[in-house]
Amino acid sequence: MSWNNTVIAVVAGDAREQEIARCAVRAGATVRAFGFPWPGEGIEGVYHARDAADALKGADIALFPIPGITAEGALFAPKCPDKIIPTRDMLAGMNKPGHIILGWADGNLKGHCEALGITLHEYEWDVDLMLLRGPAIVEGVLKVIIENTEITIHKSNICLVGQGTIGSLLTNTLVALGAHVHVAARNPVQRAAAYAAGAESLTLEQLPEFLPRMDIVIGSVPKRLLDRDQLKLLPKHALLVDVAAPPGTIDREAAAELGLKAIWARGMGARAPITVGRSQWSGISRRVEGILEQK
Repeated sequence: MSWNNTVIAVVAGDAREQEIARCAVRAGATVRAFGFPWPGEGIEGVYHARDAADALKGADIALFPIPGITAEGALFAPKCPDKIIPTRDMLAGMNKPGHIILGWADGNLKGHCEALGITLHEYEWDVDLMLLRGPAIVEGVLKVIIENTEITIHKSNICLVGQGTIGSLLTNTLVALGAHVHVAARNPVQRAAAYAAGAESLTLEQLPEFLPRMDIVIGSVPKRLLDRDQLKLLPKHALLVDVAAPPGTIDREAAAELGLKAIWARGMGARAPITVGRSQWSGISRRVEGILEQK
């Protein structure tokens, strides 16, 4: 399938988007980009736009980052000096009918796209892509833990809240490293899988009983489950690591007010941008080809 007449805009993101842009060029597309770290030598075949609107101008397909959109509607772009919040005017420059491929969209973006006839293609919860980038996310979380604690992972008491695709990978890894892993999940099948992997499984209602003994708490559910009352139960040395999409699992503001160290470890896939960028491209390219087949 020829991509030669397809214009793709890569907007926001981190170093993974560099590799995604290169993949799009290799596929034959015309590529415009803005909002992710730009290498000093540039990216061959990619136009470096002045701003997001310039990148989207004339694009058939836009690629937005997989990490979730913030509460104020900004795309994930940790190195961009200005927040990138999609507006109707910004998106109106795309060719009709436009398509946006991204992790997931908020109400603001959905409203603009509906008004402009732009189709959204969300892939944040695709299990195959989550598994492909999962090892890099796990390595990133381990890095955060090691850099922010004065104890070893081995023999530490760790509570994982949530046992989806990434949560289960973290459980297997932390158990293998010798941690005392406690998994709190609502789904009984997930709890049983955690038990089979060597962790102690808990219901969410049992958390208050175990939190006072925890050294590290990791949240992986994109829903606020750990509030001030529960955080008060943790020892002062406890490290909180939230790997979930907005709004996150942990009330990080409350944690800070209580003197606890809380890190929102978003974009952990950026730890290995070439590997993860290529794995994300495998899912993106399938969607692009599906779009092109409909033309």
